[in-house]
Amino acid sequence: MPHAAGRTDATRAVVFAPLEGAGRAELVEQRITDAIVAGVLRDGERLPSESELARSLGVAVVTAREALVSLRENGLVHTRRGRDGGSFVTFDPDASTRLVTSRLRSLSRVELRDLGLHYAAIAGMAAEVAADRASEDDLASLIDIDARADLGEHGGARRAVARFHLEVAAISQSPRLVQEELRLQAEAGPLLWMCLREEDARDRSRIVRLDVIEAVRDVQPEHARRATAEHFAGAVQWLIDEKTRIDLAAHPAGGEASVADPAEGPPA
Repeated sequence: MPHAAGRTDATRAVVFAPLEGAGRAELVEQRITDAIVAGVLRDGERLPSESELARSLGVAVVTAREALVSLRENGLVHTRRGRDGGSFVTFDPDASTRLVTSRLRSLSRVELRDLGLHYAAIAGMAAEVAADRASEDDLASLIDIDARADLGEHGGARRAVARFHLEVAAISQSPRLVQEELRLQAEAGPLLWMCLREEDARDRSRIVRLDVIEAVRDVQPEHARRATAEHFAGAVQWLIDEKTRIDLAAHPAGGEASVADPAEGPPA
């Protein structure tokens, strides 16, 4: 079972892994932004140099440079010159909230549902396999993560959810599931778990953890998968409802027609 430091190292490795598809500056910017918002890259942390970033992500140096410029303009990175200079993470919780909200507004309801479906498939399968393969030590690790969870605020609850799902993936003994869980946490976690801002959602996250732990203890793979998938479905529905509230607040006179997604066609 990987230790916390190992999981952190693995998460960082995913952040700086090569990008899929065309190496556009927007993709580099989004990768680094998601990692900062998720807390993988922390306030004050020094980023790789432009050439190192380009090499690790598989993009041109000019692409990495353009992404860093945008990150500076958004207040997520600042640059110092000189011998001890470089680009450093600037974490601002208010800016983080604005960025996640902006990302929510930019996605259609179809895209949100697809994101949830993809993540639920990965996490649900990991839970199913973990329930079949877990040892007593594995079970104790899950119980410990739940016991240490801080449900008093959004950040603590989100970290608990992330640690729990990553531990479940590790228990599945599938390196591919672990890698995909890490990738999705870095890229989608801050958005998907916006619901944990609300106390009811944080309480629900604990109920789900206990449900999965019970399924692992009783060797009930299907139950573990179903509980996990339902948790993700609830998070996505919260996002869709929140997107509707945000859009209506931005266009109060437009009614429901103003918030319909083009991909879904006109409202019924």
